[in-house]
Amino acid sequence: MVSGCIGSLTGSDGGGTLVYARGDHPENYDPQQTTSGEVAKVTNQIFDQLVKFEPGSGGQLVDGLATEYNLDGTTASITLREGVTFHNGEELTAEDVRATIRRFIDEDYEHYLGEENRSGYGPFTFGNWVESVEVESDYELSIELTQQYAPFLRNLAMFAAAILSKKQIESLGDQTDLGTDPKGTGAFTFEDLDNGNERVRLSANDDFWGDGPNVDEVVFKTIGQNSTRVQDVINGDSHITDNLDSQSSQQADDAETAQLLSKSGINTGYMAFNMARVEEFRDRRVRQAVSMAVNTEAIVNDIYEGFASQSSQPLPPDVLGHNDDLDPYSQDKEEAESLLEEAGATGLSFELATFSNPRGYNPSPVETANQVKSDLEDIGMSVEINQFSDFSSYLDYTDQGRHDACFLGWYTDNADPDNFMYVLLDPKVDLEAVPEDQDWVSFDTEGYSPLNVSAWANTDYMELVREAQATYDDAAREELYHQASELVREEAPWVFIDYAQTLRAANEAVAEDSYTISSVGGPFLNQVSLN
Repeated sequence: MVSGCIGSLTGSDGGGTLVYARGDHPENYDPQQTTSGEVAKVTNQIFDQLVKFEPGSGGQLVDGLATEYNLDGTTASITLREGVTFHNGEELTAEDVRATIRRFIDEDYEHYLGEENRSGYGPFTFGNWVESVEVESDYELSIELTQQYAPFLRNLAMFAAAILSKKQIESLGDQTDLGTDPKGTGAFTFEDLDNGNERVRLSANDDFWGDGPNVDEVVFKTIGQNSTRVQDVINGDSHITDNLDSQSSQQADDAETAQLLSKSGINTGYMAFNMARVEEFRDRRVRQAVSMAVNTEAIVNDIYEGFASQSSQPLPPDVLGHNDDLDPYSQDKEEAESLLEEAGATGLSFELATFSNPRGYNPSPVETANQVKSDLEDIGMSVEINQFSDFSSYLDYTDQGRHDACFLGWYTDNADPDNFMYVLLDPKVDLEAVPEDQDWVSFDTEGYSPLNVSAWANTDYMELVREAQATYDDAAREELYHQASELVREEAPWVFIDYAQTLRAANEAVAEDSYTISSVGGPFLNQVSLN
């Protein structure tokens, strides 16, 4: 257990214990079983991917476990780095890559994780695209895709594409056990999962193939309250924290012993309508009415206090395909009431599910929910707020489609437009599975991805984003995404709320320039040094 001030955690010759404070404590650290960013913060220290993101670059690819990688038509060719070892002592080979992919997507593989256990990342990272994996030598392999797929190399850098040890996979009696004792090739080894005290402890990997690590240990500790968590950094009991709201950001900015770090974010925050559950939400006029009634300008300016901007579409401004011609919905309660009357939905009541702990794209979720509730009461709607204290339970709830409406958001995994447009709003079912004259499907439709929490299934939109992901020309892709963005804004399966800055607080004990804040990948804790 870590206690006391930072001075007691560091040595005069470097090393020491780096303490990262966060708002939630998941209990499973298998990168193939989760969509949680809280898990990714830890697993990105334990595992490596074939390709990595350059820290702070906004998505530039650099070598990871692969030293050569290219995509030609439907074939990805990969050459692995030699001499890399897993934390269990096994040397990395192409067979580990093959076993990793098969565990995630191959129903015929003896050690397949299983449809019920694997996360929603399985289909869009590998499952919908990988036809076969051919091992050509210990350090060379080729991956044959089912079609041209522009984001594939970027997918290889996502946290869910972490390379696992074949030996560990095959030694598990129950594949779900990997998450409590993960063995990767990363800069830190997994030492202790203390669920009672909500802490995770990692140790430096002295055999790490890359740069660092520069500290002896990393401890992830959980403090749910924003202001308390930031004060922990200011006091010197933690070094770094994230998911700040306006108040805690100001605390860090005003402190003499800490600093506020910010960067343009590549994320989006939204409120989704579950069309599979609420019949009235299947009428576009109802969705538009809610979008017109909710004062997103007040949310970003008054609740988030300028650390975010209003959104008008799923794609953030720094991503290929963002349509500059689209404006956010303006608040117009009179028009909203008129649309509800036309749709016969006056007096609609529904549940709004929300998490409690702050997320970067929604740093004040409960206050935001109350704003939505108040705005919708003004147009005759009744909203019951269903507040979850645990984010993992919240994700389980929305994955099962049990919500009427819900708050969610997305940090980019790979800085590619497909990571928003396809991942979040395409149901990933066959076009023929969408009934004629219907723009939604049920959550139990074969192949359905619960990352699309709105159940929206607009075939015109699906055709556009699927054509875009199979197109290798950037100009052509951009035009397709412009069209898709215009369509999705009009159809309003979400209330588009915000694009948020990436904010972190760091104590003065973090060596200057050793911690790089990034909007994609990371956190890059292998680089961090302590004074």
